[in-house]
Amino acid sequence: MSKKMINRNLENALIHNREMVLSLYEYELKELISEFKESLKKDNDDYIFAVTEHDNDVAMVLIDKQGKIYINEDARNKLKTLWKEPYLSNMQRLIPQFAKQLVKNEISVNGVKVKKTGNK
Repeated sequence: MSKKMINRNLENALIHNREMVLSLYEYELKELISEFKESLKKDNDDYIFAVTEHDNDVAMVLIDKQGKIYINEDARNKLKTLWKEPYLSNMQRLIPQFAKQLVKNEISVNGVKVKKTGNK
């Protein structure tokens, strides 16, 4: 599949709220959960998410610091809650990078650290 098609499919799922596919999550992401959790802990990230695409279908998983797993639409909604207003601009910036990885048959995995702001 072309990078352009993958990009379009990711935009449909991640920006335009198209339904994601549970069987794709189960086939490509579920078996990697323990690796994602290890990476989350090792890198001291606040959460980690992964996105995949195959034959026009998209799947996503997000794992928070407490180890709670969010799948597909729940993962997208959790990420929207975590990112708030920058969700759209972040996705517009990140989706081309996701597509670059996916066209090479690499699952896009992203650990995120939340910048703590405090009083001075």
